[in-house]
Amino acid sequence: MNSKKLSLVLTILVTLISIGIGVVAQDAPVNFISTQFNIVEEAEKARTVLADAGVDVAFVTSEEGPMLDLLKAEGEAGAGANDVVGALHGSFPTLAGAELMFDLTDLLATIEESGDVNDAYAELGRMGTEDFQYYIPWMQATYTMAAHVDALEYLPEGADLNALTWDDVVAWAIALEDAKGAPQLGLPAGGLINRFMQGAAYPSFTGGMVTTYNTPEAVAMLEFFHNELWPHVNPQSISYAFMNEPLLSGEVMLAWDHVARLKPAFDAEPDNFVAFPSPAGPAGRGFMPVIVGLGIPYTAPNPEGAEALIQYMLSPETQGAILRDLGFYPVVGGVDTSALPAGVAKQFEAVQTQATSEDAIVALLPVGLGARGGELNVFYVDLFNRVIVGGEDPQTVLDELAPGLQTLMDETGAACWSPDPASEGPCQLLTGDM
Repeated sequence: MNSKKLSLVLTILVTLISIGIGVVAQDAPVNFISTQFNIVEEAEKARTVLADAGVDVAFVTSEEGPMLDLLKAEGEAGAGANDVVGALHGSFPTLAGAELMFDLTDLLATIEESGDVNDAYAELGRMGTEDFQYYIPWMQATYTMAAHVDALEYLPEGADLNALTWDDVVAWAIALEDAKGAPQLGLPAGGLINRFMQGAAYPSFTGGMVTTYNTPEAVAMLEFFHNELWPHVNPQSISYAFMNEPLLSGEVMLAWDHVARLKPAFDAEPDNFVAFPSPAGPAGRGFMPVIVGLGIPYTAPNPEGAEALIQYMLSPETQGAILRDLGFYPVVGGVDTSALPAGVAKQFEAVQTQATSEDAIVALLPVGLGARGGELNVFYVDLFNRVIVGGEDPQTVLDELAPGLQTLMDETGAACWSPDPASEGPCQLLTGDM
């Protein structure tokens, strides 16, 4: 953080403390900063869920970089304004490395007295330690496919909707295009296409994400998507940020996107859409679980209120409300899913099917890059735009981009994360002229 920004943050902190935020009253608010639900409509739904928390919650959203800068500044100042941090798994190594977080081991044990927390996700919150819980898992999401029910009659003969391959999707897209006279497959090329590349394309074809960035398997993947798939993708995809809108308008009948960005279509017309897992490639069925955690910075002015809020957020009732209203999935047992809205139930079933697929390859969101996480995305978005859309030679583009990706890994010291094998030092690309 530059000196001017640090000075500004410290001034704000001193002002807050001077007006009493540093002295916690019994009814003091809980200040909740989150990188999730930062779209206006989602934020309002989140505030509705928080209204029943039993404590006064001030919910503020932030991008990852500014949030990390603020929390580090609060740590350096020794006083803060934020009680609860809600962020993706990949944000917490930076906070853990700066020793900014309380140990929540005892709080997790208390929560588990009334409901089991997913063991695998709780393990992620320990960041490789045995006895320090940096965060407690809050919720999960992922990316799946969706289709209009009218598209099902064009599904290739013998194809299993819950076990499609990318070859099946190409055949399906061609059949739909032939029947309708225009491409019916849509991708969020104006939205989360970086996650498509990182979580679906790369793992399914190469078995990795970073280490396999510049490999023969990556070249084959890029050639497949450019030559076989992209010609049958609706050209308006370059402007699609949320696939629910073109699905509802009828511009496309088949799409891939984040479950929360597909949810409005299932909410509006639950009988007209089906959800199903991401397709498999030569290496397996790559998919990206989105794990979101809750932590308490040691500078929290109201840690007791923070613990009460986290307990509320992990209750089965609240987890059910988050699933119903916000499209993120539970991390605790005992959630009543018997009366879910029809559209939510369809998506929930697809998410469970995907996670338990025999050929599943789990591709975590980037880990350990801190405020530079956005830089990683550029290497995948540029690759998509230049090769899959633009038709540039894949090996030439990979050779050009790979050195910058390796530099990012080296400068941040980020170790490899799933699906790449764990590493002691910075993640290393396997091949390519570096």
